Amino acid sequence: MISENINSVKQILNPYHAELVAVSKTKPVEIILEAYQNGQRIFGENYVQELVEKQKLLPADIEWHFIGHLQSNKAKYIAPFVALIHSVDSFKLLKAINKEALNQNRIINCLLQIFIAEEKTKFGFSYNEAYDLLVSNELSELKNICITGLMGMATNTDNEEQIRNEFKSLKQFFDR
Repeated sequence: MISENINSVKQILNPYHAELVAVSKTKPVEIILEAYQNGQRIFGENYVQELVEKQKLLPADIEWHFIGHLQSNKAKYIAPFVALIHSVDSFKLLKAINKEALNQNRIINCLLQIFIAEEKTKFGFSYNEAYDLLVSNELSELKNICITGLMGMATNTDNEEQIRNEFKSLKQFFDR
């Protein structure tokens, strides 16, 4: 079943040159290993402690992504191995990631999380804050992080038009 799911999603993503990130949060190591044995190599976790434990137990060539809300003081635990942090929502967090990446003598890829929803429970930069950061001298001084893109979480609603508009707005900002 896992093999069929992985293959069908990868076929859908292939024309877009997109990669599947298997969200493995709360999943036991045995299930992740089964997905790995069926060709999946990129996994996403949203809790630092769970990610650190799984990383120790699973194959070394797994590309780990952190997909949750990361606290600055926990960046040090994932800095030695994380490939991409999806949810950078403040300059303070970027500085903490840069510091820990420097300590590990590596560069960590990051996505800036942009607040696109109508919910106060979501995190992220406003468009103006993100733009100001991206053109700032302060960002250029952080040599051990690389901003590789943006991410946003749409409003939790059944209104597909609203969701489409929120992501369309994010795409327009990305293009700009």
